[in-house]
Amino acid sequence: MSLSRARIQMHIVPNNSSSSPLRDFLIPLCTVTQPTRRRFLSTTQKSNATVSTASLSSPAENPRRKPLTKEQREFLSSALRVNQAGELAATLIYTAQTPPLINAHPHLRPLMAHMYAQEEGHFDTFNSLIAKHRVRPTALYPVWSILATGLGWSTAVMGREAAMACTEAVETEIGGHYNNQIRTLLEMFDQWEAEGYEVGEELQNLVKTLRRIRDEELEHLDHAVDNDAKKAEPHWLLTGVIRLGCRGAIWVSERV
Repeated sequence: MSLSRARIQMHIVPNNSSSSPLRDFLIPLCTVTQPTRRRFLSTTQKSNATVSTASLSSPAENPRRKPLTKEQREFLSSALRVNQAGELAATLIYTAQTPPLINAHPHLRPLMAHMYAQEEGHFDTFNSLIAKHRVRPTALYPVWSILATGLGWSTAVMGREAAMACTEAVETEIGGHYNNQIRTLLEMFDQWEAEGYEVGEELQNLVKTLRRIRDEELEHLDHAVDNDAKKAEPHWLLTGVIRLGCRGAIWVSERV
């Protein structure tokens, strides 16, 4: 494991809830007739209440499972939204980088194909979760698509080192971003268990999914460093600008 990857992973709170059943925070989409009646994320049904399709639905009432607060519902919704947007951007960056890179460096073809395939899998995962849980995608899809494609193409044209520095910068921010989401969920679980509540299975699966995707993103960071990302000139400026852009995109996509 590289030093960069270790720094990102070292702050994760240990998962002490893996042996506990976890709270299902959503239910699958079901067949409905018009007009569509939608439900709030709580353990009790609210009569005559409708909300937008961005709202998350609730599991069946269970006295041993604590209802999510408004802030927790919003956190889960924004997490899925920004993760989907981030994985879209990642696939577009690799799509734009690959032709110039493999033309100049044919030996990179397997690596680029491997990283793209993983990012495509991440994107598919969050597409499914967004649809299943009726979370509103970011409204800035077209903007992120253009910017991600431009970033990928421009760094590839600058050379192999710049393209790998782009991957290093993006995955450093994304790894930390996933760590923050995992930490928030684990703190939520610990609080529920301390209060005597069960935590649902679907949230357990979400944490496992986030950990798997985080580890694959950090694998990309290792590949970038191994392929001379640090030799990009000027490395500090290039990675600094990209990381700042990633943080801005994350902040906006969580809200818009």
